[in-house]
Parts: sequence; structure tokens; C-alpha cells
Amino acid sequence: MTTSVWNGAGRRIELCDVGLRDGLQMEAQFVPTEDKIALVNALSHAGLSKIEVTSFTSPTAIPALRDGVVVMREIERRPGVTYTALVPNARGAERAIESRTDELNLVMSVSETHNLANLRMTRAQSFAALAQVITMAQAAQVPVNVSLSCVFGCPMEGNVALDAVWDHVQRFADLGVAGITLCDTTGMAFPTQVGQVVAAARARWPGMAFTLHFHNTRGMGLANVLAAIDAGAQRFDASLGGLGGCPYAPGATGNVCTEEVVHALQLMGYDTGIDLPALIATAARLPALIGHEVPSQIVNAGCRLDLHPVPAGFDAIRERALAR
Repeated sequence: MTTSVWNGAGRRIELCDVGLRDGLQMEAQFVPTEDKIALVNALSHAGLSKIEVTSFTSPTAIPALRDGVVVMREIERRPGVTYTALVPNARGAERAIESRTDELNLVMSVSETHNLANLRMTRAQSFAALAQVITMAQAAQVPVNVSLSCVFGCPMEGNVALDAVWDHVQRFADLGVAGITLCDTTGMAFPTQVGQVVAAARARWPGMAFTLHFHNTRGMGLANVLAAIDAGAQRFDASLGGLGGCPYAPGATGNVCTEEVVHALQLMGYDTGIDLPALIATAARLPALIGHEVPSQIVNAGCRLDLHPVPAGFDAIRERALAR
């Protein structure tokens, strides 16, 4: 069964770590700028091919990322690594481009209700604003990725019609974006749905670089990753330590955890290009920086073959058992 999803057979899976943006923006405790820079550099050295470094938003809107310009300018740039950032508008795009951001990540929702609640704009208004940013980025020769939120469901509307998803994918494809991320913003996706959506998207736009963005809110994050791989996906967002959440989905957790996904995929024979021990060591820095434990089961429990010493008095236990 060499073509089964259960046997990676060396197939390459690309991961973009979004923990420093999608994760840290939800944290009450400000992580010092020098520590953010050190985390980005550590992820680069661990083998991540793409890192979402920060967000060029208003400091009053997201104070946790108010140092985005400094972080982006002072990180170590390693060959082969794409350093991306979330950009909400033209002013943010200007700051990102001036800070030598490799790729702009633009966001809007395919749910009208979620877009209004999250961005204070209708979908039509968001599209018009993002089209302006795309034009600006293309003039500066900076690639653009568009993340479409709530593709797999909206916490206020429920199911989202795929026609609305495909309409926005086509409109952004027509503008010449480099990639599109299909986002399970609030952890509503399930594996059967994921497989169908990914297969349909790849069939309609075979030349588009699709990324999948899953949250683990209902415990289906890794299962959704595998369903997407089975349908042909090869690019995923994931969050260091499993950090993150969503202000419009009570109880929402972070993205699928980067080190958990890497751990699972490597055991299954996939090639992620990532040094897992170095990645885990980086994630293990987070609790001291954010003031609480992280959701990562790998940080908390270790890898599958991280062995433990036998119980105290084990030799006596064995001797008594053999004497029976």
C-alpha cells in the first residue's frame, strides 16, 4: 500500500509555522522582541520552509505584535526560508514591504457574518481593499497569499456554501495571487468534508498553491491533515506549541501543533525537512515566555520512543514474580 496516506513513502509535506503570529496575538503576556526574533531564528534552523513572523496591524488592535517591524527587520534570513506576515490593509502592506517581508498573507472570510464581526467590513468591501493591496504588492514584486477564513464552517452561520468559497478562490486567482489558504478558522472541519473540499479545489485550480489551515478545537486537527494529504494536499499551516484561538468561537483552540504534526508524519514515512528535536526544544521555550503551559502533547509527554526509567525496586519486583 505504498500510495496509501498511511505510508508517506518519502513524500514531502511543507509546513508553515504560524505560532508567532496566530498564536502570540492571542496571548495576554507580551513576549519581548528579542525572544520573538530568537524563536524565528530557531524555527529557521530547525528546517521550517515558511514562517509567519508577525502581523503588520495596528498596535492598538493587536498590542502583542506591536514590534512587528523590528522583528521582521532583525531576524536572520536563511536561504530557502520564506518569511511571511499577515497584512490587513494598504498601510500594513507598505510597512511589510519596507521591512523586507518575503510574502504578504491577506485575510478575509467567506462568511459574511464572520467577516463583519472580525474585520468590520462586508465581503465585498474586504475584497476591494485586498485587491488594492495585491496591486501594490505586485508592483513591488512581493508574492501574495490569500487566507480564506471559515471555509469549513462559520460559528455564527453554520455551514458555508462551497459556491461562495469557489467564487472567492476564482476572483483571487484572476488577480494572480501566488497561493490560497483554505482555513478551518474555528475547528469545525471534519475529515470527510476536508477530503471532498481539497479534491474539488485541486481539480478546479490544478496550478494553484493551496495551503490548509486547521484548528484543533474539536480534536480533529491531525485527522483533517491526513484527510487533506489523502486528497493531494502538501502544504499546511501549523502552530508552535499548538498556540492560538479565535475570539469569535468560544472554546476555540490553536492551530494544529507543529511538533505534533511533524512527529506523526515522520513516523508515517513523510519527509517534512524538519529537525524534530530542535523543533521540540524551540516549543519548550514557550511556557516561560507566555506564562502558562502549551497545548502541545509532544512538549508535555515527549516523543513515542522517549523512554522512562523502570520503577524503583524493579529488580525486587521481577525476582518476586519469577519466584511464583
